[in-house]
Amino acid sequence: MSLPKPHSSPPITWRGTTAKALALLLCLGLWLQPGPALALNDAQQLVVEAWRLVNQSYVDPTRFETVHWRRLRQKALEQPIETSAQAYDAIATMLEPLGDPYTRVLRPADYKALRATTEGSVSGVGLQLSLGEDGQGIVVIAPLDGSPAAEAGISPGSEVLEVEGESCRSLGLEATAARLRGPSGSSVQVLIKPPAPLSEPRQVLLRRERVDLQPVRSSVVKRGGHRLGLLRITQFSEPVPAGVREALQGFGQEEVEGVILDLRNNSGGLVEGGVAVANAFLAAQPIVETMNREGMSERRRAAAGQLYSGPMVTLVNGGTASASEILAGALQDDDRSPLLGSRTFGKGLIQTLINLGDGSGLAVTVARYVTPSGRDIQNQGIAPDRLLPQPEPLNPGGEDDNWLELAADQLLQELPKT
Repeated sequence: MSLPKPHSSPPITWRGTTAKALALLLCLGLWLQPGPALALNDAQQLVVEAWRLVNQSYVDPTRFETVHWRRLRQKALEQPIETSAQAYDAIATMLEPLGDPYTRVLRPADYKALRATTEGSVSGVGLQLSLGEDGQGIVVIAPLDGSPAAEAGISPGSEVLEVEGESCRSLGLEATAARLRGPSGSSVQVLIKPPAPLSEPRQVLLRRERVDLQPVRSSVVKRGGHRLGLLRITQFSEPVPAGVREALQGFGQEEVEGVILDLRNNSGGLVEGGVAVANAFLAAQPIVETMNREGMSERRRAAAGQLYSGPMVTLVNGGTASASEILAGALQDDDRSPLLGSRTFGKGLIQTLINLGDGSGLAVTVARYVTPSGRDIQNQGIAPDRLLPQPEPLNPGGEDDNWLELAADQLLQELPKT
């Protein structure tokens, strides 16, 4: 934050022990005027700007009083902050007491990588990660289709214990993800613990590749003399709504009689992408209700028309999260499609990405959402209408995908009798 500069004197930069006095003034919202201005260096300004952005947009402002939010800014500025790295560390320390793993500082490489995933491409091993229930462990939401992680058989729910011998609990989510990324063709050693209670950790050597996310995949198959459309969405990135429209138009030309929507291992992405796809299947029905920091709610409804109105079933699993849960919840609550598979991940919070101006950024939780019937799925997930047998297929859409076969069987039962 830049302070007013009087014409008669140059600004004074406060460092060291006098930074405590400056921090106190910032905490109390007081400035020394008239007289020489108190100037922050660039790194300190980054910390103050991050505090301001979170202060004005975080979903639960009552949390600020609990954690003594202004005091946290003061404590951050009492430390020596001369470099960007020190600023990022100070911001991370300042945000930690909020207890929200999704509100976090993103260093330039992490911010760039996260932006890239919303645009449809990424370089690395293809693991979608999240913090575990204890807020410390790093767990696999899902491997990306066709990625090195998927080919190695790493399943949703696995815990990533180490990357190149470094503890992931010590590294944290963003640093773990950063170490898994790297130049195409390079390799990284990962210690993985599968989700089964008695399973032993195993070392996996993964080769990094440029992963084309291919977020929308479709095909037409014949079952029992019927033509069925298979639509798999692996992430809600920018190209998805257009890709879904194209796929559904193709189904119309192919005269499919029913659609299997596969949301397994779809960890989310852009909320607007999930809403747009819901709009393709629903006609003037509710999609989601979001609630912001002021307690105001916004109900989103589908338009009057729909791209596809025929029979459908939807596959979900523990890797179905966030924006894909918005879609799945709407389809279930509106009785548009039964859900088949296993309970979804349970992420009912919405984040926004904010650029801090130096290549870094913030991810800030700005809203909560509930399904059309009012269900809050945070940390609970969505129970499917029909549980499918375990263990679930490790390669959704592959030759040994028995869940897909079961979904096709159920869809055939729901086709109009002729």
